[in-house]
Amino acid sequence: MIPLYQVDAFADRLFTGNPAAVCILEEWLPDRVLQAIAQENNLSETAFVVGRELRWFTPTTEVDLCGHATLAAAHVLFHHRQYGGEAITFDTRSGALTVRKEGDFLTLDLPALPPRPCPYPPLLVKALGEMPLEVLCSNDYLVVYGSEETIVNLQPNLALLQQLDLRGVIVTARGEGVDFVSRFFAPKLGIAEDPVTGSAHCTLLPYWCEKLGRQKLTARQLSYRGGYLEGELRGERVLLAGRAITYLQGTIDCLPTADLLPTP
Repeated sequence: MIPLYQVDAFADRLFTGNPAAVCILEEWLPDRVLQAIAQENNLSETAFVVGRELRWFTPTTEVDLCGHATLAAAHVLFHHRQYGGEAITFDTRSGALTVRKEGDFLTLDLPALPPRPCPYPPLLVKALGEMPLEVLCSNDYLVVYGSEETIVNLQPNLALLQQLDLRGVIVTARGEGVDFVSRFFAPKLGIAEDPVTGSAHCTLLPYWCEKLGRQKLTARQLSYRGGYLEGELRGERVLLAGRAITYLQGTIDCLPTADLLPTP
């Protein structure tokens, strides 16, 4: 049996933020089994933990970096697995990632992914349906608009976004009650719209810190669930702070055998 937790990360309260599954393993299972579990969970991310090793899977693929599932994994170790320290450092595909407990908040230490200017891909503008002020890119396209209202009202064509060359699309603008707001779309990863995306803020924080001339900012991701983050840029690192809430805990009682696994 595999202990399974579902955690709302970057959440003000239950049923907000971004839900992630966290599976605690004694040893690594075959990748096809991990992918099948993530597909069965059908959340934007499932985190698998062996000791201090951490991996993340969407319903369709393994990814190099996931902020909210890292926050969720740390929450599980702190609150459900009797981890006694004030910080946890995970070994991941993106290097060592540390999560520190600071009161009600958990603070992630992630690599900064500053965006660079890039040409407007015609398909991107067509898919979003609104001409942006600016387009930049890092792992994702960063598309800047003039108002929070525009971000709320966007209804992108996901089939067109799926044809783009980068991982996903971040749309952003100055916020009305926070420093900036955003949404994130990643249909290529099997995620139509991600509720709250830590990795996207590795690009958002460097951009908005430069624009606003400050190193500490507040942010809200304007998905249907919504999520609140506090961020700080420290050189080549981004610190992202948020709360996490356990929704459920249980066990996976039956692992798929080879004849039941989906065909690759």
